[in-house]
Amino acid sequence: MRSVVRSLVPARLDRLPWSAFHTRFVVALGVAWVLDGMEITIAGAIGSVLQDRRTLGLSAVEVGLTASVYLLGEVVGALVFGRLADRFGRRRLFVVTLGLYLVANGITAFSPNLLFLLFFRFFAGAGIGGEYAAIHSAIDELIPSRYRGRVDLAVSGTYWLGAMLGTASTYVLLDPDVLPVNVGWRLGLLIGPALGAVIWTLRRHLPESPRWLLTHGRGEEAERTVDGIEAAVARGGGRLAPVDPGRALEFRPHGTPSYRTIARVLLREYPRRTVLGVTLMISQSFLYNAIFFTYVLVLSTFYGVAPHDASKYLFAFAVGNLAGPVVLGPLFDTVGRRVMISTTYILSGTVLLVTAWLFDRGMLTATTQTLLWSLMFFIASAAASSGYLTVSELFPLEIRALAIALFFCVAQAFGALGPTIFGALIGGPAHADPHRLFYGYLAAAAVMVAAGLVAAVLAVDAERRPLEDLARPLSM
Repeated sequence: MRSVVRSLVPARLDRLPWSAFHTRFVVALGVAWVLDGMEITIAGAIGSVLQDRRTLGLSAVEVGLTASVYLLGEVVGALVFGRLADRFGRRRLFVVTLGLYLVANGITAFSPNLLFLLFFRFFAGAGIGGEYAAIHSAIDELIPSRYRGRVDLAVSGTYWLGAMLGTASTYVLLDPDVLPVNVGWRLGLLIGPALGAVIWTLRRHLPESPRWLLTHGRGEEAERTVDGIEAAVARGGGRLAPVDPGRALEFRPHGTPSYRTIARVLLREYPRRTVLGVTLMISQSFLYNAIFFTYVLVLSTFYGVAPHDASKYLFAFAVGNLAGPVVLGPLFDTVGRRVMISTTYILSGTVLLVTAWLFDRGMLTATTQTLLWSLMFFIASAAASSGYLTVSELFPLEIRALAIALFFCVAQAFGALGPTIFGALIGGPAHADPHRLFYGYLAAAAVMVAAGLVAAVLAVDAERRPLEDLARPLSM
């Protein structure tokens, strides 16, 4: 039988003030969302370029296949690396996953044909998918509990910073008057690896999650890690409050949980939380994929916006998405999870419903619809980010990374239906029917409102509470 480890590590981490160490930690890990936002945006922008005979000469179906393969890679990477992060540690995996993305995407930029492109796009997606599980686990386990909500939301929201960077860069790189057609798209695919390479060197010096170390019988290492973090906080002028000895916790490590144990935890011990997580993740994924990936079609079909002008509207769209989690995030730690999660889901669905009604009656222009969409996603972006926060903090530490991966994959599977359904509702320019699209928006709004109502009943009041209070580790 393994010996019991008694420790104050969780209490010591939660009582820390915010410091330069926490800022560096969040920046080094949060770049994963920036990279994904950049990748999705750049990949969408270069689609038409890849159809040019001077590049790879792909068909429209083959261009769509490259996006599908990237998303498939994300799903596989999340499942594989999520399991490995629970088994081998957060630090080792978030170094490996970023390294995989850097190498695979860097090589993708030199693709001579479709097969080469697909192969390395899959592994680039796998690296990013693996990032989600490892980084959210590490952030939640190291950030003091009173900051956990706002930090998690802000990190998820940086996806849209990546989208803004991708939009701005492709506006220049894909201009044939600036660069040759077969050069600009390749340079676009190298932007992410260039940014990631800088961050990768910083990640190598980040510590392992002390909480993960405790559950794997490495109590002395966990204590030394927290000693180092406290020393860094003190050097920055932070005040270290005393820790109540009565808050010590006992752990008896018992190895990596089996899949049977994981199923029991999700379906028998925490069924309400599982329903909550699935509902929040599916609803936000469907909304985002349905509207974001078809918005350029809406602009061109109903408002006559030329494709090269769409980036200006998408940039405004991204600004609203980026601002939402940053502005509203602190309220998730003060007003509370239940109120804010339910409110943001219901309110974003309501704004969508109003916008859909105005659209159906022809009362909007490309500019006014973009402004209303920006307002809606200012709220919905906070709601979507809270979905990731929920599935990250409400399950035991030993299965946290895999739980994030599982919910992420379910959300991706359902979210992938959105662009197909809405693309069919939009139709071609000759068959465009705003009333038909109105019903699609109505359905998406109903999904968001329903998720908000579920959250009002099932959400957990997790604000400012230690992770061990929210979900007892299996090794305690």
